[in-house]
Amino acid sequence: MKAQQVTMSPQDIVVLLKIIAYGDEIWFQKPMAEALCMSQSEVSKSLARSKYAGLLDSKGKKVFRAALFDFLQFGIRYTFPQHPGAVVRGIPTSHSASPLNKNIQSTDQYVWPSGKGTVKGQSITPLFPSVTEAVQNDFQLYELLALVDALRVGRARERAIALEELKTRILNGK
Repeated sequence: MKAQQVTMSPQDIVVLLKIIAYGDEIWFQKPMAEALCMSQSEVSKSLARSKYAGLLDSKGKKVFRAALFDFLQFGIRYTFPQHPGAVVRGIPTSHSASPLNKNIQSTDQYVWPSGKGTVKGQSITPLFPSVTEAVQNDFQLYELLALVDALRVGRARERAIALEELKTRILNGK
């Protein structure tokens, strides 16, 4: 019998960031799946992959924050790369969204394509299709995902600012 290679999926980052967004709050898979607009089996598989990768504790409840930060800092833009696409209506992300839009002024807008969006900009494919729905009621998750997108598509300055912000939020838990 051949051993099967376990590989991370983009939604694993979404799930890990959702756990970070929960903070000290106790969470369960079913409500998390509903909040992320994913199936419970997708969340369960995601947690298993993250445990295997060493990003979650053996119980699947606690994110190893330093390991996640290292992955985001050094691997996210190579593992899940993204290039801006066509101009569409959508939800701002990367430097076009909070908190980066307070420090970075740009005529280029980046958005996740969405009919509920209010901004026109170059399209950025979100890490998971349901992200545009999941962030509607979770501003903390929205900001984390926008910061991660800055790492995926941003220039050096944008990535540096995003890393500092992620360091504060992930490593310091703020």
